[in-house]
Amino acid sequence: MTAVVLAAVVGALFALGTFLLLRRDLIRVVWGLAIISQAANVYLLAMGGITEGTAETVPVLEGHGHDIHVPVGIADPLVQALVLTAIVIGFGMTAFALVLSYRVYEEHDTLDVSELGDRE
Repeated sequence: MTAVVLAAVVGALFALGTFLLLRRDLIRVVWGLAIISQAANVYLLAMGGITEGTAETVPVLEGHGHDIHVPVGIADPLVQALVLTAIVIGFGMTAFALVLSYRVYEEHDTLDVSELGDRE
């Protein structure tokens, strides 16, 4: 059941991001890129494994370096670390793109992408 909900959420986020990406307003294009980025993060988290329970119930590392294995009930922490990094970078890039959009508006008095392409 959880996989179906996550697949629907990822699909809806990608659809919404694509819809916004195809708009004429530059701000909506930026938000479309941000939503697609977050949809990719949700997808990576879903593929990393979602488990119930806590990590304290099962030891992650057993032995002293020669017999190490990860139990089946534990989600992969590497995926979570990579997604956390992607969220921070995505936030910074979205803020930068919004500042650039403001600068475009100051220079051209419009945020319409089709009008910006027609100017020389």
